[in-house]
This record gives sequence, C-alpha cells and structure tokens, in this order.
Amino acid sequence: MKEKHIIAILLFCIAISVGCKKVLDVDSTRTVAEKNMWNQMEDTRAGLMAIYGHARSAMADHNAHWLYGDVRAGEFTSPVRQDLRAIINNELNASYPSIEALSNWRRWFAVVNSANLFLERVQDVKDRDPRYTENNMTVDVAQARFMRAFAYFCLVRIWGDVPFVITSHDGSFEDKPREDQRKILAWAEQEMFDAAQDLPYKYSAGDIQQPGNYYNENETRWMGALARKLSAYAVLSHIAAWQGNYTDVATYTKFVLDNYGKGSNGYITTEHLTAANGFFHLKRHNHLLGFNFDWGHLDGSFTGHIEELTLAQPVVNKTLPDIYLSKDSILSIFNESFDERFNLDTLGRPGTERYFTNFNGKYPIFSKIKVIMGGSSDPNFRIFSSAIVFTRLEDITLLRAEALAVLGETQGAIENLNVIRELRNLKPYDEIVNGDLIDEIFNERQRELMGEGHRWYDLIRYNKIRKTDPNFTKLIEEGGIYWPISESIIQQNSLIEQNPYWN
Repeated sequence: MKEKHIIAILLFCIAISVGCKKVLDVDSTRTVAEKNMWNQMEDTRAGLMAIYGHARSAMADHNAHWLYGDVRAGEFTSPVRQDLRAIINNELNASYPSIEALSNWRRWFAVVNSANLFLERVQDVKDRDPRYTENNMTVDVAQARFMRAFAYFCLVRIWGDVPFVITSHDGSFEDKPREDQRKILAWAEQEMFDAAQDLPYKYSAGDIQQPGNYYNENETRWMGALARKLSAYAVLSHIAAWQGNYTDVATYTKFVLDNYGKGSNGYITTEHLTAANGFFHLKRHNHLLGFNFDWGHLDGSFTGHIEELTLAQPVVNKTLPDIYLSKDSILSIFNESFDERFNLDTLGRPGTERYFTNFNGKYPIFSKIKVIMGGSSDPNFRIFSSAIVFTRLEDITLLRAEALAVLGETQGAIENLNVIRELRNLKPYDEIVNGDLIDEIFNERQRELMGEGHRWYDLIRYNKIRKTDPNFTKLIEEGGIYWPISESIIQQNSLIEQNPYWN
C-alpha cells in the first residue's frame, strides 16, 4: 500500500472520531479534510472496517459488554473492586471513573457516525473507481446499514431514549434531544430487515449475493468477521424480543434455524465451547455476530476481554479474580446431574472443570472463556484474544423456545429447549422435575450463555413476562433498568436530560 494512502486512512480514522464528538459536543467541528478519502475501493474497505472497529471498541472498552450484561445482573461477586460492587448493587450514580465511562454513549455514537459517513460517501468511490462494482457497493451498504441499526439497538437497551441521528452532519451539528426508543427500535428493525435482503450467507464463498472474492480475500479471511444474512435475522430476533413482539421473534428465529446450514457450522459441543482454542478463539462461521481479536493478526490485549474480569490462579498468574460466582450460586444454577458444563459427582466433587476451575477453593474461577495468548495454557501470560460473540445458534434456539412458550405453542418450545438440554447431556424437559416451562427456558439461557453478556437483558424480558418480582417490576416501570447518562454529555448538549430514575 502506498504511503500516502496509509496516511489517508489514518486521517480518516481521526476524522471519524472528531465527527462522533460533534454528536455530543456543542463547539466541535471537523478539523481534518477528507480530500484523500473516498476515491478508490481501498477507501471503502477502510471505511467499512472503521465501523466494525468502533463497534468492537464500544463493547470492549472498560469491559463494557460484560459489565452491562453480566455484572449488573447481580449474580457475580467482586472480592476487591468497589466500582464493580456498585454496579452489582445497581448504584450506577456512584462516583467511579469506570462507571462514568460506562455512562457515556460516545463510543456507540462513533459507530453511528462512521456508518452515516460511509453511506453518504460510498457513491463517490463508485463514481471514481471502475474496480468498485455495483455488487460490492450493495453488500458494503447493507453492512453499514446493519451496523448502524445494531448500534442503535445497543444504545436503546443501555440508555432507553437516545438522540436519533442518521446523517453525519459534515461540518456542523445542532443539539438534539432524546427520541422515543419505540420509534428508534421500529426504524432499526426495518433498517436491519432491509439490509438482510442484500447480505450474503458467506463472503468469498460463491454466494449468489456476493460472487467472487470479497475485496480480493478468500473465505478464511472473512468467516465470522462480518455481518451476514444470518447475523441480521439473529439480531432482528433480539430486537423483536426486546419489544415484546414474540410473533416476530418466532418468524426471525425460524429463518435462522431453517437456513443456518448455509452460513454456520451448526451447534457447538461443550468441549468446543469451553476449550482454550475452541469457539471463542479466532473467528468462526458459528459466530452469528462476533467481534474477533485474531491472534494471527497480532490482535490481543490485557483488557477488553472477559478473562480480565474472571480469571485468576491457577488459570493465570493473578491472585484474585475481579468477579466470581459463589459455590452456592453455582450449585443453584447447575443443579442437574451429568451437565457437561458443570456438575458434582456422588461424592460432591466437580465432575468437570469446563465452566469452573478451583471450585473447592475460596474463589471458584469462571473459566468457560479462557483464550490466553492466542490459545496458550501458560498461566504466566495474561494477554487475551477471545472474540466478543453477541449471538450464536444456541442463543437463537433458546430465544425461539422463549417466543413459542409465550405464544402458547408449548410443544415447539419444549422441542427447542430440548435441543440445547440434550446437547449438554441433560435429560429432556419434564415439568414435574424442571418446573414451569418459561422459567426453565430462562434457566437454560443462564447456564448456556453465562459470561456472554445476555443475563441482565434476559432478566428484564423475564420479568416483563412473569411479573412475579415486585422490585424488578418497579425498576422496569421507573426506568431503573437503564444506565444514567454521563454528566459530560448533559453539559455538552443542553437538550439532553438525565434518565429520571437517576435524578
């Protein structure tokens, strides 16, 4: 690559960051000219990768994906970190730098702004570079639209009502108030559905919607790294579930389960799910939507991975984990014999250490995800490279079971639940043994998806369905399920008001 083109890409990334800041700051302006961008197809590739990069940062920075989704659920315990204890106790207005950072939506608006900019400028490349084909642009635009809709879905799940911006506002930006989340979710669902129609099942794999090698790279380069058709329908399933529209959840999940063979390798064995070089290692078609840290691309870090929070001795050379599950919690969650994820034998000893190491120590170590230094098992290294997987086939199967149960299609719900139970060596669901069907579906989601950022949002959906916990129901009604908005955002935009619950 020519030196001037490398410089152009670097300037473009700086411009994206500055552009994002305009969404939040009154006095910000674009300071970097983009005359060297949007001239050739290498620029569209750089622009598209910037969108994915911003999304990965939004999920990884400050371990946000797990603090929002797992730690806030209150099931983990923190032995030393006061900021994590505040999150666990839903004290989100506590004065800690990490909580202030997590209250700031700027990283997600960086995704929105980079997608807006891409969609506004991609035609310039099509006009200037004959190598950039109509099909290439169609697939690129679909990905940008998908990622922008995904970013807004994440914003709404975390903060509720948020500003709605679908232009880059090149050069200036006016303050915007928060928009009704229902309007944003309706837009995101339609936007994602439309994008799905142009997305392939795979890239560089002879798909009719993306023939040839995508950006001159083979299938191995792109597998699991980009949004595909199944990614869109999987996230659509989550959007519909968040809205309580279980008829659409059933429709979207059916599409994924009917077509997963075209773009996924299928269900995952327990051994593969928990191996150091297994499911969370590198990038895979089974990642229906994932953001990878590919060690082969020199991509790994000490932070931005769940391992930073959960691992300690004897898995890595660290005295105490930041978070752990107590023995009592583990035994209440994994309460069936022969569960391949965790179980006790007849003598009360762990039958497997796939999910938990050092169970009989003071701090059981949640070691389901443990991609250390690109797959190493050496405890002296604490450089991690696990992928952030937003959704996978097992998640969608259980989401379908949830939808069918709510809709009263009991037999279909049980069949989908049993797919996962049998996969983990559990006996088929029995109401007498396992209790209420909806309860057991959410129990299985807790077991299967532990540590993958789902639990807090699952608890919200569960309590909207069941309404058996008065305190949680009150939390939903009063908006306490959302995060407070960073004071720096409120100071920069006079039209932004704090979530009332946190006033």
